[in-house]
Parts: sequence; structure tokens; C-alpha cells
Amino acid sequence: MSDQLFISQALTLARQAIGLSDPNPRVGCVLVSAQGVVMGRGHTQQAGGPHAEVMALRDGQARGLPTQGATAYVTLEPCSHHGRTPPCADAFVAAGLARVVIALLDPNPQVAGEGVRRLQVAGITVDVLPTDDPQSQEARELNLGFLCRMVRNRPWVRLKVAGSLDGRTALDNGQSQWITGPAARADGHAWRARASAVLTGIGTVMDDDPRLDVRDAPTVLQPSRVVLDSQWRTPPVARLLAPPGKVLIYGLAPDEGDAAARSRQQALRGAGAELVTAPESPQRQVDLPFVLQDLARQGVNELHVEAGARLNAAFIEQGLVDELLLYLAPKLIGPGRGLAALSPLAQLSDAWGLSFRDATLVGDDLRVIARPPGRERF
Repeated sequence: MSDQLFISQALTLARQAIGLSDPNPRVGCVLVSAQGVVMGRGHTQQAGGPHAEVMALRDGQARGLPTQGATAYVTLEPCSHHGRTPPCADAFVAAGLARVVIALLDPNPQVAGEGVRRLQVAGITVDVLPTDDPQSQEARELNLGFLCRMVRNRPWVRLKVAGSLDGRTALDNGQSQWITGPAARADGHAWRARASAVLTGIGTVMDDDPRLDVRDAPTVLQPSRVVLDSQWRTPPVARLLAPPGKVLIYGLAPDEGDAAARSRQQALRGAGAELVTAPESPQRQVDLPFVLQDLARQGVNELHVEAGARLNAAFIEQGLVDELLLYLAPKLIGPGRGLAALSPLAQLSDAWGLSFRDATLVGDDLRVIARPPGRERF
């Protein structure tokens, strides 16, 4: 029971790293003496800062408590490589710990069991929770983005849509503010805050001029804003270009002699955007798998997509959506713009299958979370 209690405390600490630790995983650590007294607590800080394990050790040292013979409870396998900081496994060895309890192994190729091995070679007892243990699964859920980037070389893609009960996200004339209520909008900002980046398409930029930042939820880091804009049509005065935070625009290479497109590119660079030339898809649009791999290269763990029906459909039909975050208002709109402009199916058995993960009332609206079956298995 005590192991469960201390891992639970470590998971609570790990949640405090949401919106703080990217691109590093969200990790919590609790240091407990041989007598069962909590000596130190910590969670991962901003990239380049101390990891959870070091924060817990520092907390114990600040209290003047000896770490020799203590047990550490940590939500992810301690790192074993030199990145921006030294290996946490080595810090545990130097501290003279007797035991380490780990909720989840780290699939990062630079770790991948090496952290456990280093601890065991030093004579430290290591216990790893079974993968079907609820606390191990909770640690996994907390770091789906990091795990996805390590294993699949792309971010965890969360597609967020707000609409009516009859599946409309806007009227035919494009009016969409506001279908859902203020509580649902604030909740949506909390999900933005989880993400390393928020992505949309040029159609949404031109129609709505969104900011795509986090305003209605606390966060230390503003997620990057990402625009898919094949012809570089984003206005240099678009609100999403305003600081703080990085803006990435993915587009296609202008045709030779297309001076107008090159001029638009120059204006966007002048407005502070980082431009990335992407390969062209068979649909003559920006290639989505390339975008995801490039974002993974830049350390994006969770990608929050808020786009229009055509881009939503492209992500779905290419099998790139890991999670659907859907807010449904108790309204019937009738004709209007749909959730996703999916291609017609020949038979129902070809439908995009999902598993419901959660359904919760948020204010007057219903929030539904669904995933393709087995998507979270890494």
C-alpha cells in the first residue's frame, strides 16, 4: 500500500510539469527514508533545468536529511545519458539509495532500460510496475506525446472540434462564435496548454484570424503556433503572429519565377515567422507526415489541431489522428459546416472506428474524448 501511496504522490507532482517541461517528459519523484518518512519531492522543470529526481534529492538535502538507504518513487525510468543535464540514474547512485520504484520504463533509445541497468549494477534494488498496473497506465497517459515521439517519430495528434449536436461547427456563412459556451472554451485552452504546438490551416487563418494561444488556462510555456499554408497566404498582420511563442508556417516551394509568392514569404519572415518548405502531397497540399516528423524533430510531443473540415478530414483519412477531443453544444443548427469533409464511403464497415475514453459535461456542453482502438499502445 505504501508503494501505491508514494507513486500516487509522484504522479501528482508529474502533473505539475504540464505546460512546463516540454520537450522533456512529465515526471514526478518522491524520496522516502528507510523509516517511511517523505524526505523530498520534485517534478521536472523547464528544458535545461533539473529533472524530477534531482529536484527531489535537492529538496531532501535542503532539509538536511541523509539520502543513504532511501527509496525513490519515480514516474518514469531515470535517464542514463548526458543531455542538457547529467544522468539522473547516476545521481541516485551517488546519493546512496537502496531502492527505486519506477512506474514506467522510458522507450527513449538513449535510455530504454539503461537507467535500470545502471541502478542495478550499483546494487540498488529496482522495482518496475507491470504495464497493466493502473498507476503505470496513468504515467503513460501523462506522457503519451513524449512516448509517441520516441516510438513513432511523430507527436501525439489530438484533433479538437467544437460543434452542435447535429455535427455543425459553423453556419453556412462561416459564423461560429460561439457554438459552445465559456466553460467549454476555457477547457479547450487547458488542452492547448498541454500541447507543445497548436496547428491550423490557412482557411481558418483567413476566415477567423485566430490567436491560437493559451489565455484561459495557466501555463508557463506558450505552445508554438503552426500553420499549413501551401501558397504562403498568411497575412503578416495575422493575430497568431503576435508574440509570445514561436510561429511555424509550412508551405510548398514557389514555382520558378513566382515573385509574388517569394515576396509573401519575405513579409512573413519579417513578421517573425519561421518558414519551412514541405514536400507536396498527392493532393497538391503540404505533406502531413513530413510536417509531423519535422515537428517531432523540433521536440513537439503533443500536437493540438484546431482546423477546418477539409484539413480535419485529411488528418483522419491519412490515419494521423490519435485522439478526438469533441465539444458538443446542446443545439441543432441545420445546414452548416461539418466536423470533417470526409470522402463518401461505399459501406459502413469502412467507417473510421473509435473507442470512447471519456464523456463529461463541461458547463452546458458535452466533452467527448475518443481514440482509434489501441492507439496508446507503444
